[in-house]
Amino acid sequence: MSEYFDIYDEEQQHIGVKARDDVHREGYWHQVFHCWVIGRDAEGSPFVILQKRADDKEMYAGKIDLSAAGHLEAGESVRDGVRELEEELGLRVEFEALVPMGRRVDVKKNGQLVDYQICHVFFYECDRGLAEYVYQVDEIAGLLKLPIADGLRLFAGETASVTVDAVGLGSDRVSIGVADFIKNVDQYAYKALILARRYFDGEKDLLI
Repeated sequence: MSEYFDIYDEEQQHIGVKARDDVHREGYWHQVFHCWVIGRDAEGSPFVILQKRADDKEMYAGKIDLSAAGHLEAGESVRDGVRELEEELGLRVEFEALVPMGRRVDVKKNGQLVDYQICHVFFYECDRGLAEYVYQVDEIAGLLKLPIADGLRLFAGETASVTVDAVGLGSDRVSIGVADFIKNVDQYAYKALILARRYFDGEKDLLI
């Protein structure tokens, strides 16, 4: 059964509803929900939970991605996107517990797919242990726990790789580099890490 998305023009005005395949083939703007799960470990050091996409995903197979994300279907509001945390990570979360980080637009082409996204971005603070997540195994190969300080060094070019805790990836410690992440022109992951550090430093009203 096809999914249907609300579609928008370049001024972000609603112009109708289209099937998912048509949206991605014809390049219509549509809405997605993004959430970065962040927390502090037992020593108080901030981290972010990341997912490694399954190897059979249509786009960005095997790449490291943010914690949870998904499309908003036709008629849904941003509040409905919170379901992605439960579906992908097993986290039951109230929308009010999320920290809004603003909107981001993203345009990508991958073969015949054209993806024009209006991303509603959030943080969710959670100190759950990595092994306690119940992730969506048909969509996600495994999870990673990246210390924010290590991630910032990695994206700043201060180190070629970092070794992080992992589940589902054949070892409880794996080495990752920038090339393992989905590539974004706006350095999305790097920006999110900078804002997460600022969030834990007590800054407010942060926008992606």
